[in-house]
Amino acid sequence: MTQFAKKLRGILEKAGKLDAATGETLLAQSVTEKRPFTEVLVKKGVASEHELIVLIAKAANIPPIDLGKVVVNKEVLEAVPADVARDYGIFPVDKIGSMITVAIANPFDILKLDDIRIITGCQLRPVVSTAEEIEKVLAKALQKDDTSVGDLLQSFDDGDVELKDGTVEEDNTDLAAISDEESPVVKLVNKMILDACNVGASDIHIEPFEKRVIVRYRKDGAMYQAMELPKRMQNNITSRIKIMSKLDIAEKRKPQDGKFQMKIGNKAIDFRVSILPVVWGEKTVFRILDSSNLALDIRSLGFESKSMEDYMWACAQPYGMILVTGPTGSGKSTTLYSAVKHIAAPDINLVTVEDPVEYQLEGINQVPVNPKAGLTFGAALRSILRQDPDVVLLGEIRDQETLEIAIKAALTGHQVLSTLHTNDAPSTITRMIDMGMDPFMVASATLLIAAQRLGRKLCPNCKKRVEISKDVLLRLGFTEADLQQPQEFYEPVGCPRCNGGYKGRFALLETMRMTDTVKRMVVERAHIAEVKKQALSEGMLTLRRCGLLNAGRGKTSLQEVEATTMAD
Repeated sequence: MTQFAKKLRGILEKAGKLDAATGETLLAQSVTEKRPFTEVLVKKGVASEHELIVLIAKAANIPPIDLGKVVVNKEVLEAVPADVARDYGIFPVDKIGSMITVAIANPFDILKLDDIRIITGCQLRPVVSTAEEIEKVLAKALQKDDTSVGDLLQSFDDGDVELKDGTVEEDNTDLAAISDEESPVVKLVNKMILDACNVGASDIHIEPFEKRVIVRYRKDGAMYQAMELPKRMQNNITSRIKIMSKLDIAEKRKPQDGKFQMKIGNKAIDFRVSILPVVWGEKTVFRILDSSNLALDIRSLGFESKSMEDYMWACAQPYGMILVTGPTGSGKSTTLYSAVKHIAAPDINLVTVEDPVEYQLEGINQVPVNPKAGLTFGAALRSILRQDPDVVLLGEIRDQETLEIAIKAALTGHQVLSTLHTNDAPSTITRMIDMGMDPFMVASATLLIAAQRLGRKLCPNCKKRVEISKDVLLRLGFTEADLQQPQEFYEPVGCPRCNGGYKGRFALLETMRMTDTVKRMVVERAHIAEVKKQALSEGMLTLRRCGLLNAGRGKTSLQEVEATTMAD
């Protein structure tokens, strides 16, 4: 440590924080008192802990880190043996493949870093903190795994979290089972929800195993572990969630779906709940529906200009059907809601049929499907058409009956917006015909088919510029004309501010207009490959093409494009 202390003294003298005589005195004091030099400097007011970290980081040309704001998964901690972390005074922050990000107080100790590389078998990405902060967070992280609920909730204040009544239908559930707002179970569930909302998670998974319960959050499309709970808490947690969702707490053998709303701070957030029996109990999944995060301005969705032009054109038509396709969680609802908000006007009667109603929109009639009461998509749509609508949003087309009514509505002067589960825009034509629709009706009713995916954005704080060979770019789908334009490619690195090198997501939209030529090909039952070829000749941008354009701008990585989209 003496060599590091001398190095640090030189850094402070160069920065004008310390003169030579004072530096020598304080260095001698740290040796005499057997205290870290950094501790002595902070105590004497030479520099704050934050200033020391920044100065060391600048001198070593590596980033600083505030460990007090870092939440580390158990898998990351296990990447470095506990005794090695203690003996070498390091703290593992993140792990991506064979790269570990470690906080270290002395980044100039090359021998120590080499030892850690050999022990872990991984490459290291050092970040700077102080020895005191590393020791503090390391001691906390290496505590007994079975943390008591009391310890977990010690610093949690749920004053801003409130379960709102009246968001679902009343039933005869006994609310006395777990209703004490001061009980550890209630506080624990509130903490899970509040933490997930604070980090911007879209889903919460509570997963029971033989000897433990794991809580994981999904953020930016990727799952990560948030906490581990004692097995004894499992049934109480599930019962509490069932009561919040107005579900049957005695039923443990069948899946149950419910919903509830909570007021968090000044926002009312809706939660959709699914409970599923698994081997070691019941798994619970929350879908977080925060309407404040809903981008309702159609122009803020970030689509390519051609895709946006097609989508806006379809929304401007007086009648016809607009379909947005893609897997669950690909942002279809957001895209449709933005269209609804764009179309909505005082002189338009706009009605939606949804299962469930995900976001409540002011001034729009929204009908929740209720199969138990006989209100299916088909039944609701029939009733709605007798309510003199101009525009109808169908949450999803699931069967032949609903598709048939939707097509007939589009052919009789209504604008219909809906979703369908297909892989790309052209294959949606085949899917509708396979569901029993006449090709002439499909061609006549449909205005636009869009396929959507969500890609992850690269973290702007740590992304790394890379050079990609021309052969690789051409293989991926770039054209010679593309390569004549400036292109910048980056790859994910990973830092404390992001999730594995990515932060946030963006939408990819493939739009296929039903032009006269495409309609004629559909009626003539042309092969779907020919329909796609025609659409491409008319300017359609495929999902892969949209992804490549964004990769060339440095918005995402080529790895993410390959993982998200199929080759053309």
